[in-house]
Amino acid sequence: MTTPASPSLPTVDAVAAALARVRAALAELSPSVLELEDESHRHEGHGGHRPGQLTHLRVRIVAEAFSGQNRLARHRIVNGLLADELSRGLHALAIEAKAPGE
Repeated sequence: MTTPASPSLPTVDAVAAALARVRAALAELSPSVLELEDESHRHEGHGGHRPGQLTHLRVRIVAEAFSGQNRLARHRIVNGLLADELSRGLHALAIEAKAPGE
């Protein structure tokens, strides 16, 4: 019999679930490129890091929605779509957002 993971002891499944939620949220932009890199392990011992949780994420995204938008506007779009994940404990988000052809 399998026992459920304790909320205080996150598992790799917690990271996979968070990445799936991020991917689903950003799918709204119909990206031609979407790369998600969990950088949480690079921040062990630093603020915001929680073992077994997605706390630090790098997003590389190319979407037509970014055409004509400056860097700040692009970041606001991505941050808006990921607001729920940020409220769940995503501590740091590095964004590389481009329009096609850039």
